[in-house]
Parts: sequence; structure tokens; C-alpha cells
Amino acid sequence: MTDNQDLQGRDLPGEVAGLLLAAGGGRRLGGRPKALLPHRGRPLVEHAVGVLRAAGCERIHVVLGAAAAEVRDRAELGGCVLVDNPDWAAGMGSSLRAGLASLAGTGARAALVSLVDQPGIGPAAAARVLGAYEDEKSLVSAAYAGVRGHPVLFGAAHWAGIAETATGDRGARAYLAAHAAEIRLVECADVAEPYDIDTEADLSHLE
Repeated sequence: MTDNQDLQGRDLPGEVAGLLLAAGGGRRLGGRPKALLPHRGRPLVEHAVGVLRAAGCERIHVVLGAAAAEVRDRAELGGCVLVDNPDWAAGMGSSLRAGLASLAGTGARAALVSLVDQPGIGPAAAARVLGAYEDEKSLVSAAYAGVRGHPVLFGAAHWAGIAETATGDRGARAYLAAHAAEIRLVECADVAEPYDIDTEADLSHLE
């Protein structure tokens, strides 16, 4: 049975929202916003949304920043809640805070957080992390050969604490380090590659 089939039998997707951080300006890529990098003929942000959707997330919030207006115009993001982060240049922490704030009052009990610049992480890994969700206290992370990576799942009970400590480009690292004993690691090295698209050389990973 596949990961997706497992999830379909548990009736969980409505409780867990997908949260895609796609605000980066691609500073080391000559200022090309990562959301708009071409991948398989479409903007990379579309691919990343498709991964969350295929994994089982029915509600998906996408945090935009660099060239947000152009992303809205060029990318097909129907069915997603688009969240503008005017402070995107301050780092990923600001986007994570904006994304979690946008989920308040939606009924979501957890957020499955992924990054737009990791196309090597597909639905199988995302579904595996989503499948480890239990309740609003869940704290789950994909792992690659035992090393924590993305996607990560934050139960709603953790959102306030994460928002308080998410600064610069560290995102939730400080919070996760302080709560290491509570994190459930889900090994995904057999189904995904956690590389980032950060430099010109990394563009070779795109198709």
C-alpha cells in the first residue's frame, strides 16, 4: 500500500494544512525569485504545491515575497491561499511566522511545512511525514540518513513558540533544537533527495 493510500484511509488531510515557503529572492542566483525558476516547463512554485497536494494536503497556504505580483500572475495556484510577506528579505523566519499566522482560525491542527527550492523532495516523503501526524502536539520531521530535514510538521500547540523564535534564515531551528526530544524523525532518504536550489550550479537539478 502506498503512503497516499494509507493517508486516504485515515481522514487526516483536513486537519493538516500544507504550508509552502516560497518568498526567497534567490540572492545567490542573481536575484531570480526561486518561486519562478522554471521546472518541467512551469514555475517551481507550482511543482512544490503539487507535491503537497499529492501528499494529501487539501488546504495549502503559500507564502510569497520576492516578485509576489509576478508569481501571482505567472503561476497557476488556484485553490491555494496566497500569503504576502512584505518582510521576506529578513529571512525565512519571517515567512514562517507569516504562514503560521495565516493558519490561525482555519481549523487546521497542524502545518506540513515545505520549501519551494527542494524539488528533490516529492509526494512520497511529504506523505510519510504527514502520516506521522497524531494531534496538535505532534512535532515531526523528515530525516535523511538520520539528519533532520524537510518537510516538517508542526502541531498547532507549537505554533506560538515557533513564531517567537523564528528569526533570520534559521526558521524553526532554535525551537526544534530546544524540543529535540519531542521530535519524531521519519526516515525519507530512500524516497527523496534534500538538496536546495541555492546557486547557479544547483540549477542543474531542475528539469
